[in-house]
Amino acid sequence: MEGTFAVSAITTLFFLIQLLCFTSGFPAYDDQDTEYIKTSCTNTTYPRLCYRSLAIYASKIKSDPKLLAKTALNVTFVSTRSTARLMKRISRIHNLRPRVAGAVADCVELVGDSVDELQGSIGEMDHARGGPNFGLVMNDIQTWVSAALTDDDTCMDGFDGKAMNGRVKILVRKHILRVCRLTSNALALVNNYASSQTGAPLP
Repeated sequence: MEGTFAVSAITTLFFLIQLLCFTSGFPAYDDQDTEYIKTSCTNTTYPRLCYRSLAIYASKIKSDPKLLAKTALNVTFVSTRSTARLMKRISRIHNLRPRVAGAVADCVELVGDSVDELQGSIGEMDHARGGPNFGLVMNDIQTWVSAALTDDDTCMDGFDGKAMNGRVKILVRKHILRVCRLTSNALALVNNYASSQTGAPLP
């Protein structure tokens, strides 16, 4: 009962935080800027999420593919860091079943690694200024973001199977799934930026 109550409390807390963020005031968008984001997001796997998560930054991004990619990485980093904190809170819940506790412990490590990888990719974007090293820099960024996506997927895999069903699984998968989708979108926008500078399509 104690574990169930703690999970419910965490779920309620995160719902209230999300509601507060959603209802806070948004700046006015310029149609041309938001249209650029909407068009760019069509090249991602989750275009609606891409647009919703980036449109509020339209006035900053304008039509700059580098700023678009870096903003997507920042949005993903913030969401992943928040999810990492959630994983740590869940790991402290008493009376978790051993398999669930093990899966959560794995997620704490994996999502923590994802945070580090995204942070590294954001820092490296500052060095992506063209020139002979541009391809190497972008390759490093793509490798880090891909690794972050793999870590998040591996976290979710730990909750596969009916034996893992329960409130903890629902809570974890909800947040990890969003992080996975944000990361996938960010990787697509990074790839688009790289190809726009080199003229060659990237995987």
